Amino acid sequence: MKESSDTDLDRFDRRILQLLQKDGRTSNAELAAAVHVSPATCHRRTQRLFEDGYIRSVRAQVAPEKVERSALVLVGVVLDRSTPESFRTFEAAIRKLKFVLDCHLVAGDFDYFLKIRVRDMNDFNRLHGDQLISLPGVRQTRTFFVMKEVVDNAPLDF
Repeated sequence: MKESSDTDLDRFDRRILQLLQKDGRTSNAELAAAVHVSPATCHRRTQRLFEDGYIRSVRAQVAPEKVERSALVLVGVVLDRSTPESFRTFEAAIRKLKFVLDCHLVAGDFDYFLKIRVRDMNDFNRLHGDQLISLPGVRQTRTFFVMKEVVDNAPLDF
């Protein structure tokens, strides 16, 4: 995969990316018509966007409440040490936890922020006690239960 910058994108590429962010199931014919290029040109451009890493993947956005994961929880994590080794060890362990949707190394009062979906508060309490606080290097966690999702997974604006 070659290194690219957004200056490599022309208006057609940008439009393809915008449309696919809204609906990844948009057919090549629909994309071509919306972008005003031929289907063959659209297909080549879309393939190049994948190959050059502009599009990482296309996947379904599952409705959490339909699969009993309606509670969204954000967890701030503080490690006992701030060393490259402690970060590596924590990150290797967190990748194994299937209930963690996102994990971000951050600057500020916390070392990491986790985004987790669970059934309810009891479900989170069990996971927290059994798995989160026993992760390597964890000194402290602070939990935030999301009351309302105002903006979630918004498309990138470019």
